[in-house]
This record gives sequence, structure tokens and C-alpha cells, in this order.
Amino acid sequence: MKPLRLADAVGYLDGYLRIAETPDHDTALNGLQVENSGTVAGFVAAVDASQRTIERVVTECARGTMLLVHHGLFWDGNQPVRGRRYRRLKALLDHDVAVYGAHIPLDAHPDVGNNAVLARMLGILDPVPFDSYRGIPFGASGHLIMSRDVLATKLGELLGGRVHLIPGGPETTTRVGVITGAAGGRIQAAADAGLDTFITGEGAHHTAFDALELGVNVLYAGHYATETVGVKALAEHLAQRFGLPWEFHDHPTGM
Repeated sequence: MKPLRLADAVGYLDGYLRIAETPDHDTALNGLQVENSGTVAGFVAAVDASQRTIERVVTECARGTMLLVHHGLFWDGNQPVRGRRYRRLKALLDHDVAVYGAHIPLDAHPDVGNNAVLARMLGILDPVPFDSYRGIPFGASGHLIMSRDVLATKLGELLGGRVHLIPGGPETTTRVGVITGAAGGRIQAAADAGLDTFITGEGAHHTAFDALELGVNVLYAGHYATETVGVKALAEHLAQRFGLPWEFHDHPTGM
């Protein structure tokens, strides 16, 4: 089989995820964050480009691996290459590992995005956006008739963690929406969209009262846990397209 060129993998990802057209935080730096010598041996999916993630990749994986992450390397802005930034970059360069980050572009993707994937896993067929982010459609919602307690249990089983339910809405759900990560501040948007149940990762203390007073069930399933699904789906998609192996490296934060 002909080796996969890094440039071809990046070109495909940039187009598939609409990197250039999707707004995001300035420090997200979506796309190729670290290049390697030019070929891709396989894919590793992870939520965060942390030191633990990088050390496992360089220890266990082949040279030329492409690391696909949701949270990239540069959230702390324009910093000198010293300390932990030096350690991360040195390990990646020494082992010829490429890093590709996709934050909002992955959240918003209709096929492999965190929101759409988790919604489909829960049984929402053909989910559609119900919110917006900087002018683009965002979130995933649809009909799902289920006891809210059963939904909380199912969500926990799917993600392998604890789910905190704020029972602000009806005991039986009908219209459910998902925004993964730290979207507790979007409960009002969920209510405005006519949803009775909203699933996200985490939120501030006062959001408990938002849920109760707006009449919306809110399920907090963990920032990390809710954002494992998109990178897995993306890596699987790439592996099938290019005929290369992929794996997921799990480094839960408990948050």
C-alpha cells in the first residue's frame, strides 16, 4: 500500500472539517499544529494534547503517528518554548509525531462531531442544530421519548461515568438537545428552542437554578467524557478512508 502523505491527510481533514470556514477561539489554532517528516503511519485519537497523552503516544506508537485531538497545544497563548511547552514539542519532534487539533470544527460537524455523535448514540435520529456559535448552527437536538432517569443511566453507561441530573423539566423527555463540553450557560438557549432536556458536560453552580426555573432537565455528564466521542468517530472515519490503524488513548480528568 502506498504510504499516506501528511499533506494529503491534512488537506482532507481541513476540507472535511471545514477548518478555514469555522470560527473559534484565537488560541485554538485548528488544523495541523505540529508537522512530522511527511508520512502518516496511523492515527491516535485523544481529547487533550497533554503531556500524558504525548508520552503514551511516543512510548507505545509507531513513528509517524498522527495524533488527533479536540483540545490542542496552544490554549495558553503565545508562550516561549520552555517548560512544559518545550517538553511536549521535544517529545513530538523526537518521535516524528504529527498533531492535528479540531475544536469547534469537530463539535459542529454533522457526521463525526461531538454533538451529533452523542445525540445519535442516545437514540436521536437525524439530529439538527438548535443553537448557534459565532453565526454558525450549533448543538444537536431531536425527539427522544424516555424517562429522564433512564436517560441519565443510559448516558452514564455510554460514557462510562457519573451523570448529574438536575430535574427541572418533565419526568418523560420528548425533545432533547446536546452540546458537549462546558455548555452549562446554554440552558436558556435550550429552553428557547423548545427543548425539555439538555445534555452537556459541565456548568456553573447557578445553572441548577436556571434549569429548575426554566423548566428544563439538565444532565451534566462531564466535560472530558462528553468529548471523547467526536475524536473517536473522526479517527475511525480516517482509518476507513486511508486504510490505516487507529486507536483511542483515554486520559480522563474526572471533570
